[in-house]
Amino acid sequence: MVAIMWLVLAVLVLFTVGYLSYSRYLARFVELDESAETPAHKYEDGQEYVPAKKPVLLGHHYSSIAGGAPIVGPITAGVVWGWVPALLWIAIGNPLMGAVHDFVSLSSSLRHEGKSIGYIIGEYVGDRGKNMLLWFAFLTIILVVAVFALVVAIVFDAFPQAATTSFLYIALAFLFGIYLYQLDLPFIPGTVAFVTAVFVTVFVGIWYPLALFPAAADASYPAGTIVLFSGGGWLPGASSLGANTAAWVPIIMVYGALASALPVWMLLQPRDYLSSFLLYAGVGGTLLAIIVGTVGGMWLGVTPTPTTELTTHLSAFNGFWGVTGVSPLFPLLFITIACGTISGFHSLVSSGTTAKQLNRETDARAIGYGGMLGEGLLAIVALCTLAVSAASLDPAGGIGVALPNFATGGGIILTSFGIPARYGAPFMALVLVSFLLTSTDTAVRLGRYMMEEIVGTPETSTQAFAANRYGNAAIQTVPAYVLVTSGSWLTLWQLFGGANQLLAALALLTGTVWLANWDESKQLISTGVPMAVMTLITVLGLGWVALHDNVYVKFVQGGWGEGGATLAAMLSSAVQVLVAFLLIGIALALVRIGYENIQHARSRSGGGITTDGGTDGTDD
Repeated sequence: MVAIMWLVLAVLVLFTVGYLSYSRYLARFVELDESAETPAHKYEDGQEYVPAKKPVLLGHHYSSIAGGAPIVGPITAGVVWGWVPALLWIAIGNPLMGAVHDFVSLSSSLRHEGKSIGYIIGEYVGDRGKNMLLWFAFLTIILVVAVFALVVAIVFDAFPQAATTSFLYIALAFLFGIYLYQLDLPFIPGTVAFVTAVFVTVFVGIWYPLALFPAAADASYPAGTIVLFSGGGWLPGASSLGANTAAWVPIIMVYGALASALPVWMLLQPRDYLSSFLLYAGVGGTLLAIIVGTVGGMWLGVTPTPTTELTTHLSAFNGFWGVTGVSPLFPLLFITIACGTISGFHSLVSSGTTAKQLNRETDARAIGYGGMLGEGLLAIVALCTLAVSAASLDPAGGIGVALPNFATGGGIILTSFGIPARYGAPFMALVLVSFLLTSTDTAVRLGRYMMEEIVGTPETSTQAFAANRYGNAAIQTVPAYVLVTSGSWLTLWQLFGGANQLLAALALLTGTVWLANWDESKQLISTGVPMAVMTLITVLGLGWVALHDNVYVKFVQGGWGEGGATLAAMLSSAVQVLVAFLLIGIALALVRIGYENIQHARSRSGGGITTDGGTDGTDD
């Protein structure tokens, strides 16, 4: 067994080298200018375009991109293929691909009035490519909303303490927004007071856990849990999710819809800034606890000894086909880990909300590149929580098993500081929920941006409804809710992973097209190589999911599971195959269009590109 401290130190060294060297090169490469006027200042409207201080915006950005995916993915991959392949892909792929993806998405949006990647690619390849990418992104957003609402509900059910605390810190965020933006009171004293209050809510949640319905027969809540209702079996999805989880899902989606319609100063900025302290404490505290627990507790005996030895309690490598025997490491490892290394959803955040709030261009380095390294650290923390957890994890357990395991394993690690696991585990659950709630309403907001760009100026009542902030939220959350409660929620992870990784490839394609059209001297290796790699990996991965896991295993071999070949099961499998090939088709078509544009751009010079990499005559 290997001390997990060495895993942490190896990743910290690689990430530090990447940030100090490669990110500095990229910042010079895209010519970030501290004195340049950003879209947040140029179009400040108090609603979407609102300049934010760098730590505030970093908190929002980090909270938005770091959802449940970088936790579920590494844990599942670690069980199936072992911790070594998972560690290597995160440690190497993140600084060379994922952080580059986020940084270039943010930088390109800065030069295009804070517009989305769909708008940007449309500037160079036309409306056809733009609309294809925007529709791809919008459909991906629906999957994101479904997955994130589901995982929040699962965590609330497993740790009802987090439910209480989450409501309290949202209320504090509203008050902090008024404190900062309406009363214009001092920033630092307000930060100290409100951050202290947020940590106090953790203890309130531990004292007064909250559940909507009684626990399932094979589970139990902490003593003193407030249960609001009885029964619950009538709720949609209760048979597969449990009554309490099924009840939380629509509440979380309604919250996401309403929060996405509010001005960013009222909830988004203050909440994400406050929650960032929870996230930094959770991720940074866990990493530090691993080092302190190993050196001070296990080796020197000068600090509290962790309740479980902080070494890898799972296999280093389970072979190319994994523990299941039917899961090839290439390409499935990469789309399973997903967001811990690279995520297309981040391009929507970077070019959707973050670019509209960036105070200075030079802030993009810390927020774009550095923020993604922070997500990589979260992925490593998730892998470490699995490594030290004494409980076995079923690879087929997916979301429902991985998320509670993160909190439980994190609680074990925090015992290195003398923090009892009964306090540490709920705190880690709250850290996780902080990521997820932010990602959920940010996703709904981004979906509205996508639809607004698709519709343009509404000419019919249907278009007006689709672009309206409340109507658009309904268009996203209703199908997302149906996906979760219809019983097909178990398939969401594969669809989400495939769509998300393909979106990353398309965002890198957008960045490559932008650079090719900006200046013929700009090298295209930094974005073009990751784009080609991600396209290959994702197309092969989705092809395997469609042809092997569905067509061959189910339709040819009859492997339908305990439920048998019901009409619903066959329809669900057919939809998965259809969606997989639809995603592949759209992606390959866009890659072809982008490649032709790059060839054309490199055969000419100039072409409507301004000296800062934006386009002439950009119409907002």
